[in-house]
Amino acid sequence: MDGLKYSLALNKKLDQKARERFTSSLRAYTLIDLAGQLRDDYDGEIALSDGECKTGEAVHELLKPRAIFKWYSSLRCTAQELVWQSAMNAMAEDPGGLDNIANACLNEPGGESSHAALLLDPEIALPDYYGEIDVHMMPGNYQGGDSSSGVAAGALYDNGLDVFSFGMMGRDLDDIGHSMANYIRLSNPALEPSIIADIGCTIGHNTLPWKQVFPNAQVFGIDIAAPCLRYAHARAIAQGVPITFQQASCEALPFEDNSVDVVFSSMFLHELPESMIRAYFCEAYRVLKPGGVVINMELPPNQHLSAYDAFYLDWDCFYNNEPFYKTFRDLSYVELCTAAGFDENQFFQATMPRFTYVSEQDFIAAISEEAKFDEDTGRLSDTITWYAFGAQK
Repeated sequence: MDGLKYSLALNKKLDQKARERFTSSLRAYTLIDLAGQLRDDYDGEIALSDGECKTGEAVHELLKPRAIFKWYSSLRCTAQELVWQSAMNAMAEDPGGLDNIANACLNEPGGESSHAALLLDPEIALPDYYGEIDVHMMPGNYQGGDSSSGVAAGALYDNGLDVFSFGMMGRDLDDIGHSMANYIRLSNPALEPSIIADIGCTIGHNTLPWKQVFPNAQVFGIDIAAPCLRYAHARAIAQGVPITFQQASCEALPFEDNSVDVVFSSMFLHELPESMIRAYFCEAYRVLKPGGVVINMELPPNQHLSAYDAFYLDWDCFYNNEPFYKTFRDLSYVELCTAAGFDENQFFQATMPRFTYVSEQDFIAAISEEAKFDEDTGRLSDTITWYAFGAQK
């Protein structure tokens, strides 16, 4: 990236780059080619039976004993493990790179604006479930390798996500942030936010676009994992984008009542138990100004999908260490908003192409239509569409 004060890129040898390319290609093959064969097998099987399955659970039970499902699941789990192994190998080969990131995080003032800061709370209590599982098989979860200046978990997530997404999330892994921020800009032209909060921001890859789209706003990245926040702070400094990163729980957002214009989350809610999801929406309602918006980029709800597509997305719940994945997607997203106080008439949902891959005119055309749910919704591919839902206060 041009113009950086320093680089977060690890020094990778040719064999490491080849390892990452192989793993990305393996994931792409599994999620596109092999997934297509799995669907063909399902279609052929139901053609010989009494008809199409009515639920995702029924599809799952039908496919479980089939050889193609076992091969698909085995290869996908293997590829997922290789993602993190490749990232850990890169970190092990360049330990000085992590030290440089940690030192930059501690020594840099955070850019030219006073609105750039790193605010950590050593007294914060992590949820009980947080240390019990490695979410999506990431060793150590988001808190792994913590120390007084640790950034290892953030580096692992950043480098792993780059391999994991096989080029589908934009050059800086920030297309979701750009898509959601521009959705708000284009669909709410009267909204001129002064305070924006990204909840569950991890390394801030989808936080920075909000400042780039709304340069006059103060943007906060909120997360509970200190190593990810340290890395996010260093990453924002490296890209010259002033963000305030603050350690806090989604159950107790560090904002006054009626003080925030946009509350945003991306791929966050499905990693929470239902009680915390509901607490998040209550907090979002509390902190939003009248007219403010909560918007969540997430996976689409099962109620809007075919049985097969619901099964396909629910796969992660059973085989990828995402225990709350299906529970969340079985909920009514409208009810989540209204139970927190939002008016049902102010609920919205949208599907959209990746903003950084299409023209603004095509993006506007897509968000002007009703949300569409098909095999591209939320599934990594060249034709992926992002899903968002939320409400205006």
